[in-house]
Amino acid sequence: MYHFFVEPDQISDKSVIITGDDVNHIRNVIRLKPGDEISISNGMDGRDYRCGIESITDTEVLCRLRFIKEDGVELPAKVYVFQGLPKGDKMELIIQKLVELGAYEIIPVAMKRCVVKLDDKKAKSKIARWQGISEAAAKQSKRGVVPQIHEVMAYREALEYAAGMDVKLVPYEMEESLDGASGMAGTKRIIEDIAKGQSIAVFIGPEGGFEDSEIQAAVEHGMQPITLGKRILRTETAGMTVMSWIMYQLEE
Repeated sequence: MYHFFVEPDQISDKSVIITGDDVNHIRNVIRLKPGDEISISNGMDGRDYRCGIESITDTEVLCRLRFIKEDGVELPAKVYVFQGLPKGDKMELIIQKLVELGAYEIIPVAMKRCVVKLDDKKAKSKIARWQGISEAAAKQSKRGVVPQIHEVMAYREALEYAAGMDVKLVPYEMEESLDGASGMAGTKRIIEDIAKGQSIAVFIGPEGGFEDSEIQAAVEHGMQPITLGKRILRTETAGMTVMSWIMYQLEE
């Protein structure tokens, strides 16, 4: 079943109106017809609105609301992934997969070992493209919300943004060298303690990893260093790994 997003004011008690680029996609690409059933979300409340197409014009698709599926696909916790800016187009893959796995918000972070440096003009262009990738991945995975791609943050700004969250994790390849390190056994306990309804911050370093001063600052801001195992993971793999663990812990 195809899935689409609309603004909340496009949904009424009995009908839904689809406008914009999705009209051409429905009419000329996937060639849906009146009577076909589709799934619609407003990107905010997590509900799945099941509709039947009534009519298709050049500018809109009118759908009749059939029922609302309340038990959506969203994780029962909000996961904020703070991703150190990677090289090339890796961020596109990272966003796509994190959205599929259930991330609530993705925050690009400029860290000391980031090779990529974005000025304001480039950053705005990138964010717009990344937001489009988030929406496409949300449609594909039938998410109830479209995860926001935040503006690029400085590292200290990101730590402050995460300060009030319930759980704050930072995967670090040298975790066992830190005071109080607990290895994989400790990491398992930390993941198992995550509960429904919590807000969770996950900090992922860029290709060169975190600098020692960044880890020190993270610990001072209440972050919990964890290990991802004995192998060194690429930056595009690390966030997916943590998201998979959280999904496994929370979903029933």
